[in-house]
Amino acid sequence: MIYSHEVQQMCCIHNLRGHGPAPIPEEGKWVQAREIKDISGLTHGVGWCAPQQGACKLTLNVKDGIIQEALIETIGCSGMTHSAAMASEILPGKTILEALNTDLVCDAINTAMRELFLQIVYGRSQSAFSEGGLPIGAGLEDLGKGLRSQIGTMYGTLAKGPRYLEMAEGYVTQIGLDANDEIIGYEFVRLGVMMEHIAKGMAPADALQKATGHYGRMADAVKTLNPRQE
Repeated sequence: MIYSHEVQQMCCIHNLRGHGPAPIPEEGKWVQAREIKDISGLTHGVGWCAPQQGACKLTLNVKDGIIQEALIETIGCSGMTHSAAMASEILPGKTILEALNTDLVCDAINTAMRELFLQIVYGRSQSAFSEGGLPIGAGLEDLGKGLRSQIGTMYGTLAKGPRYLEMAEGYVTQIGLDANDEIIGYEFVRLGVMMEHIAKGMAPADALQKATGHYGRMADAVKTLNPRQE
């Protein structure tokens, strides 16, 4: 280590090196994080690419500094889905510092990793006050039955009004209108649930019917329409 001449000429003053970092909440404990292995927690973060064409929601479950679980959800860019596939292989097993400095292929995923790193190392994780943290597999609980991301897709024009295409409940097949042509409900299909039924041997038509549900006042609708065709 090289010191400048000015520093070499300085007299010594006691330095309070033993003060330590401020403790942060981690899985129900207050921890003075000095090394990567001192970091634990589950949290979420959102990232976006430079042209803002797509976005990524990233969920990480970190134990003793090591990423044990990663959930990568993307929207708006077809290429981003392939990047997410690679990230699901790359992230588990890495320390959060390694992950921060790893090229996760997609700008949006890299940005999400940066945002998560900041949350976790500053003690802002979702599991900060959960004793023992959350088990590996907790990330999948966000997806629910059928293991599909919760996506909302709506479209509207001044000339023709709104179209509901996909809700958290599922893929919208019909929207119901009242006498004023205002939306009062919709019919949806839980695609993940339907595919599970088909995989178990149920006839596709039966699986579709079993996975179909309604929201709102569809029974009172004066007319219904397919939001993708009409």
